[in-house]
Amino acid sequence: MTTSRIAALEPPFEPDVAATLAKWMPPNTPVTPLALFRTLARHPMLSERMRPLGAGLLGRGTLPARIRELLILRTSARCGARYEWGVHVAAYARAAGLDDALVRVTATAAPGAFADVHGDDRPALLVADELHDHAALSDDVFAAVRDRFGDVGVLEMAAVAGFYHLIAFVIGTAGVAPEPWAAPFPEQLP
Repeated sequence: MTTSRIAALEPPFEPDVAATLAKWMPPNTPVTPLALFRTLARHPMLSERMRPLGAGLLGRGTLPARIRELLILRTSARCGARYEWGVHVAAYARAAGLDDALVRVTATAAPGAFADVHGDDRPALLVADELHDHAALSDDVFAAVRDRFGDVGVLEMAAVAGFYHLIAFVIGTAGVAPEPWAAPFPEQLP
């Protein structure tokens, strides 16, 4: 999809819209609010209700940033949300310690094909794939992530994957235009 179906709001913003958009962005940022946020601003209730959960998962979650970003990248890729994948690669991947090869795996590996991925990275990617494909975790993957991250971590992983499915649905439905600075998606998943 190359054109937006639901156009993002453009500046200048009405004062209430500007206040809502300011909540979505980091404090004192000179960057125009993301197209996704400007699209969500067309529906004030959704924008206002979705923001706290998204902000909480990004800034106050219990998962290591690396695991959170792997979940977001893989979920976004599997959902075809190239917009979100590219934004997170550009804005968060390096800070979370993800190298180019692992970032590429999030976009290009066949479902469950993570033989060369090790440590906590592999179960995180498997969580994203299993939740995407089955809306549940196999006993083996559940046990692996529960042993490492506990019940709280397992629940948070499910919430992260679920929230980014929601984001993917909004992006795919509205046809949110890519950010010019976002990372390009390497290729389609098999």
